Amino acid sequence: MQSIFTEASPSAIPIWFVTKATWPEIRANLPMPAQAFAEAAGFEPKTGRTLAVPSADGSIAAILFGIEKKKADANPLLPGNLPGLLPAGTYRFANDPHDPRIAALAFAFGSYRFERYRKPNGKEIKLVPPHGTDVADLTRIVEGVFLARDLINTPSNDMGPAELHEATRLLAERHDAWIEAVTDDELLLKNFPLIHAVGRASSRPPRLIDLRWGNRSHPKVTLVGKGVCFDTGGLDLKPESAMLLMKKDMGGAAAVLALAHMIMDRKLPVSLRVLIPAVENSVSGSAFRPLDIYPSRKGITVEVGNTDAEGRLVLADALTLADEEEPDLLVDMGTLTGAARVALGPELPPFYTGDDELAAAVAKHAIAERDPLWRMPLWAPYESMLDSKVADTSNVGGSFAGSITCALFLKKFVSAAKSWLHVDIYGWTPSAKPGRPEGGECQAARAVYALLCERYG
Repeated sequence: MQSIFTEASPSAIPIWFVTKATWPEIRANLPMPAQAFAEAAGFEPKTGRTLAVPSADGSIAAILFGIEKKKADANPLLPGNLPGLLPAGTYRFANDPHDPRIAALAFAFGSYRFERYRKPNGKEIKLVPPHGTDVADLTRIVEGVFLARDLINTPSNDMGPAELHEATRLLAERHDAWIEAVTDDELLLKNFPLIHAVGRASSRPPRLIDLRWGNRSHPKVTLVGKGVCFDTGGLDLKPESAMLLMKKDMGGAAAVLALAHMIMDRKLPVSLRVLIPAVENSVSGSAFRPLDIYPSRKGITVEVGNTDAEGRLVLADALTLADEEEPDLLVDMGTLTGAARVALGPELPPFYTGDDELAAAVAKHAIAERDPLWRMPLWAPYESMLDSKVADTSNVGGSFAGSITCALFLKKFVSAAKSWLHVDIYGWTPSAKPGRPEGGECQAARAVYALLCERYG
């Protein structure tokens, strides 16, 4: 992927961020033809209003872009609309928006196009990064986000467990990381019975992908991502409307791979491990059934209350493996519950942790990075909803508090990690927003990356 960021150039077209208060001074600094054009066009510095103004020779002299009057009222991702509005060219910020770093990231995020299956539009837009920003860090963040978006947007016929494994291998190769995978019936031999049960009905063998990077003497950070490459719902089959976007059900895996790229590219002093249970939840004669009971790697027996709650099953075995090493920080991400979307919508994933200090740090960085997250409670009284009359636990908790009971289920498989963070992401932007084109979205990775940089950098 070519970086959208480029070196300073005298030919870079200035973008002026304009408010009602600053418009008179900015207008006075424009060439006379540009001033006259803006007046003739009736330009008003309203939020999101955009106008290209000409030089005397007809070339673009500047871009005018209206932003909110006060920083407190601002959407710092608003400049993410610009790439879709501008002609090809190289641009620079002529003055500072409310948050230059976030504005530069938003501009880059807004330039994303998924063009694997169609002819590229050919429009190349570049941005000279704002003065004082860490260009290398901006670049690695954008690369990570684009990697996740590409993986999620790829249809399941081209993104099954093997293809997700290959994408992880390529990332490992880029960063000189170690990688292996436990595949198909080997999952039973190596004690990953829940991953095997969920994935065995597919003709595309399930696997547990395992990536390691960094100095083993450094603090252990382990990332676990749900890699359900397509989810039919199993025998408790999803309706058509719910199945339509299930290519995105590996969004947790995509997000942790994006985060892993940021960590490795920055060379953070951590011992990184990435675990991805990659499966396809299909229907065949070998599919796992409602009320089947399976052992887990942890030794906890699980009754299947619903085969559409498969993500927490594959995460359970992967979390157990991760927990065996007693990591300093264990993070899992997955597109897990519709209940989270009912409670908080598609843009605000809930997160869970029993570590109040960690929760405060996550919330702080989520706000700063404009990567929104909201803490939800690990409400212990709801654990009884997971009770089974014939096994240690059920994988579902009834009609209420679905995201919380999912988190409580996963908590059963984490006991030794110093801190654990669970994020129930959506992984998709239903309709385009500034910096967020419609389609696959990398959620939570940027906030967690900022946290890791503060904690270990």
